[in-house]
Amino acid sequence: MTYPPPSGGWHDPSAAAGPQSSPPADPTLPMAGAPIPSQPTAADPYAGAASPYPAPGYPPAGGDPYAAGYAPGAYPQPDTHSQPGAYPPPAGYPGYGYPPAPKQNGLAIAAMIVSIIGALGLCGYGLGGYIGVVGAILGHVSRKQIRERGEGGEGFATAGIIVGWIATVLAVLATIAIVIFIVWAANQDPSSTTY
Repeated sequence: MTYPPPSGGWHDPSAAAGPQSSPPADPTLPMAGAPIPSQPTAADPYAGAASPYPAPGYPPAGGDPYAAGYAPGAYPQPDTHSQPGAYPPPAGYPGYGYPPAPKQNGLAIAAMIVSIIGALGLCGYGLGGYIGVVGAILGHVSRKQIRERGEGGEGFATAGIIVGWIATVLAVLATIAIVIFIVWAANQDPSSTTY
């Protein structure tokens, strides 16, 4: 849908507003006023650096190919560590990556494994849990070794101690329960049973 033109023709609304304003400034051009200071720049390290090696290429025409002072078959060895004019590598900085982990204490790993076996032994009427005491003792010995030697594996030793003592306590409770059950069963009157 279109609207009909106004009576009297089209009128420019900006002409009635008064004098024209200037167009907006181009943001890509510098503005008038105080200049903005630029970033300080260092000299180009590659510009104008003299190379300690002779220029590559063929010897001059008619010239002696060995005139540079090299014996036949011997060529100057380029410096493989830096380019001519480049900065030398920083000295004294460590290599990339993480430092190697300390050596793990084998006794700590054994303590954890034996304690876990003791905890699994609780399934055999609870009596297999007595193996946990061996794991707990191994864990205590390995923690002492770790402190003295500065080795790794303190978490393994701690896990061995905790699991080992828990398995031992549960084994003792299972033993007490089994003994109580046997004593109770032995004191039952066999004549009072009904079939």
